[in-house]
Amino acid sequence: VPLVESGGGSVQAGGSLRLSCVGSRSSRSNFLGSTMAWYHQGLGKQRDRVATITRDGSTGYGDSVKGRFTISRDNAKNTLWLQMDNLKPEDSAVYYCNTHPPIRPWWGQGTQVTVSS
Repeated sequence: VPLVESGGGSVQAGGSLRLSCVGSRSSRSNFLGSTMAWYHQGLGKQRDRVATITRDGSTGYGDSVKGRFTISRDNAKNTLWLQMDNLKPEDSAVYYCNTHPPIRPWWGQGTQVTVSS
């Protein structure tokens, strides 16, 4: 499995979670050279990009999460994170990591985030 997400859970509105994405040895070269991203997909909705980070650390965020979420990466550890603060019920979704643009076979199981009001 190229990428494995973890760290999801159930929290109340205003709470925080930190998601992790670890790349396998086989994915390392693509991971290191790629812009990486977090995506989310709510129930019955399309999968949307939440945040991106270039290989050099430049970041970008969707309007709905700007100021609340922080994406980071450690290329030496082949790892990507998403710090989510001040969570809202509308953030509830399955969260995935992948390159940007995504590599289709790299979609994993994701990690579920549920935010209650």
